Amino acid sequence: MASVPSLASTVQQRLADGLSAALPEAASADPLLRRSDRADFQANGILALAKQLKGNPRELATKVVDAIPANDVLKEIEVSGPGFLNITVTDAAIVRTLAARAADARLGVPFNESAGTTVIDYAQPNVAKEMHVGHLRSAVIGAAMVEILEFTGETVVRRHHIGDWGTQFGMLIQFLIEHPHELDHKAEDGGEVSGEEAMSNLNRLYKASRALFDSDEEFKTRARARVVDLQAGDEETLALWQRFVDESKIYFYSVFDKLDMDIRDGDVVGESGYNDMLVETCRILEESGVAVRSEGALCVFFDDVKGPDGNPTPLIVQKSDGGFGYAATDLSAIRDRVQNLKATSLLYVVDARQSLHFKMVFETARRAGWLNDEVKAVQLAFGTVLGRDGKPFKTREGETVRLVDLLDEAVDRATAVVREKAEKVGLTETEIVENGLHVGIGAVKYADLSTSAARDYKFDLDQMVSLNGDTSVYLQYAYARIKSIFGKAGDRTPAAHPELELAPAERALGLHLDRFAETVAEAATEYAPHKLTAYLYQLASLYTTFYDQCPVIKPEPPKEIAENRLFLCDLTARTLHQGMALLGIRTPERL
Repeated sequence: MASVPSLASTVQQRLADGLSAALPEAASADPLLRRSDRADFQANGILALAKQLKGNPRELATKVVDAIPANDVLKEIEVSGPGFLNITVTDAAIVRTLAARAADARLGVPFNESAGTTVIDYAQPNVAKEMHVGHLRSAVIGAAMVEILEFTGETVVRRHHIGDWGTQFGMLIQFLIEHPHELDHKAEDGGEVSGEEAMSNLNRLYKASRALFDSDEEFKTRARARVVDLQAGDEETLALWQRFVDESKIYFYSVFDKLDMDIRDGDVVGESGYNDMLVETCRILEESGVAVRSEGALCVFFDDVKGPDGNPTPLIVQKSDGGFGYAATDLSAIRDRVQNLKATSLLYVVDARQSLHFKMVFETARRAGWLNDEVKAVQLAFGTVLGRDGKPFKTREGETVRLVDLLDEAVDRATAVVREKAEKVGLTETEIVENGLHVGIGAVKYADLSTSAARDYKFDLDQMVSLNGDTSVYLQYAYARIKSIFGKAGDRTPAAHPELELAPAERALGLHLDRFAETVAEAATEYAPHKLTAYLYQLASLYTTFYDQCPVIKPEPPKEIAENRLFLCDLTARTLHQGMALLGIRTPERL
């Protein structure tokens, strides 16, 4: 269906018409409309226009207001201060606009059919290594951006750039050749190996091979020779390498499943996926002069990147011994994503501590012509997960926290919270377990997403599963509360009534509901899922005030008022549900 105009766009058009009528010489001027705490909207554009026309801004503002004919959208326009316009819209305009949004399955969010293709690089675990708390943010933020961008019309290609190559595999493969049954373990019940069992096998093998590598020089020599075999494509070596990758994927997918994330096998293209491109990437960079040889290594230099000694610090694409580093792989990945996947945007959801590396990689790709005005690359850099003490999150023993342990504890805590309320709602044991899962995982995701990605945040499970404050549980309970209202509504149904006067809490809720589409657009264009979480939290808060001040069922209001309030309830529930889905968070109907 056609796009649904927001109140802001309607008001903007009325102001533009007034400007054009009052000041024909300024017909194309932007009224600079924004939401306001002093009225429904404020327009500031006349201040800049007055400077341009060398006129008195208050007089010009008054002239514009007088040129706007009486209408059913603008209730009041007040000229304030040096020439601001404070605008209040009619209650009827609010309800009519919301009714149009409610009639749209997308709640008024436009779908841009001419949008480009974004490749999102996120959730990048390492083969044969456990996922820890440091992997959480890339996975959660990346998955949310996939949903948000796809919803707005972008074609999204997921890429999980797993660490599946490098010198450690020589050690692991050589050990497996000499101990061929180390990965032959079956599940305890005789069925498929679980993710935990797969990781346990890999952990045991890694520790054993590392101990031998560190203590036995002859094994170390054989392991290093095995790296050469791997890079040369030796058939036996590659087959054993594939076993490590396959075993690790069983584990990865089990963790992503706990996170309620959809990871497809075809989207997993690790470092090894670009091996065949490395030599050509280096050749192109060297022949074009983008990279130069320095002490035998192929390097790219930058005027603004210097080491502590003041000397230039280069991006090393190929080492002096002929080996390739991360830069060669990352640059080859850019070539593949731009030339083969036809990407117009590359989004890397990667730890902020790698910002310098990606700054250098992106600049190198620009110099090579792979990035340009039509194709951009952005690092969505994220901060560190901290413990309550404000230091990087560790176990009491000082070890990095395993991601699976963290998720299991979150689910346990959330299940306890759900169980406390279960009897009142009449939940079955199956519903308690299922809701505990959705609440626990939702709490972890929301805590991550509600913080600006660039900032560090404290991981506090007690706060995350709290029913009060800025938590996903608060939003989930708001949604479940609305659903319970409809269970008690009897034969009353939602219906918009523009002829009614709105109570202050109804107005505030309605005006906020109108902002959903612009918030989603902002989160998409700025790669800022935290702006969507802030919107949803405010929506739940405004609904709580509405629920307290505006009876829907008891005491029973007149029919039209009840229908209009049910209409606001229904649109709030749909907006919460859709918004949370874009963040990858479930909204149980009974809590």
